[in-house]
Amino acid sequence: MSDAAPHGTGGLAERLGIFARTFPRETPEEVAAAVARAGYALGHWNFAAVGRSTLADDVGRAQVAGVRRAFDGAGVAIPSVSATFNVIHPDPERRAAQTARAVRLIGLVPELGAEVVTLCSGTRDPDDMWRAHPGNLAEDAWTDLRRTMDALLEAASEAGVRLGIEPEPGNVVRDARTAARLLAELGDDAPVGIVLDPANLLTPETISRQSEILAEAVDLLGPRVVGVQAKDVAASGAAAAGTGLLDYPAVLAQLARLPPVPLIVQDASEHDAARVRYDLLRWHADHKSRPGWTHHA
Repeated sequence: MSDAAPHGTGGLAERLGIFARTFPRETPEEVAAAVARAGYALGHWNFAAVGRSTLADDVGRAQVAGVRRAFDGAGVAIPSVSATFNVIHPDPERRAAQTARAVRLIGLVPELGAEVVTLCSGTRDPDDMWRAHPGNLAEDAWTDLRRTMDALLEAASEAGVRLGIEPEPGNVVRDARTAARLLAELGDDAPVGIVLDPANLLTPETISRQSEILAEAVDLLGPRVVGVQAKDVAASGAAAAGTGLLDYPAVLAQLARLPPVPLIVQDASEHDAARVRYDLLRWHADHKSRPGWTHHA
């Protein structure tokens, strides 16, 4: 496969990134080099990529500076940093401790050159922050989400970054409508936006309504989307883009209505990363060549 981008990619190559933890290594230099070798311009950073905790409680400023130097040296930018934890964990003491760690990490993010800190909106499941729980639908879950968000929003405002909430089917913010509710309650001036992953909004049972469901999400969330993620829908769960049920040229046509935000690859193996990049660029060129295509961003 050629490393060259297909013709007609329209600047997507510069906005295309991948989770840094796709390439677990001992040093940031090795991670950054692997991201660059796979052809990506961006790397979504998670300290777990180098065996540290996601919330960076075992990371000092010197190590943060080292990550920035490594990625700058490899010519890879860091658009966003993961600060995922269970923000409505049923144990309030654990929740408070992790919130404090996330606040500290948010304060460090500008040193990495990133503008967005990604979050999980949480679940009442005590063991897995991505697993659904009946308690997620209760109003007290929403209340706890808002309470935790207040501290994180204050930290983001002080750091000059935005928080990115990703709708996840197993979380409190589970779809485009609950994401729109959160944005409306927090207000237009809050330093928060949405990380939109089309695969999170669909299942094998709803894939036939792909265009309708994604169109609604773009209509509802539009200018508040701060990042997009790329994976696929499969009967076995999440899969690498191009190995499941999504019609990716159609997905990219919907996403073209959004602002030109980073598109970050998730759930691709290290050995499949270059293929996913090439195919995303190819699909992007394909949808632009379809009759009647118009860029709305």
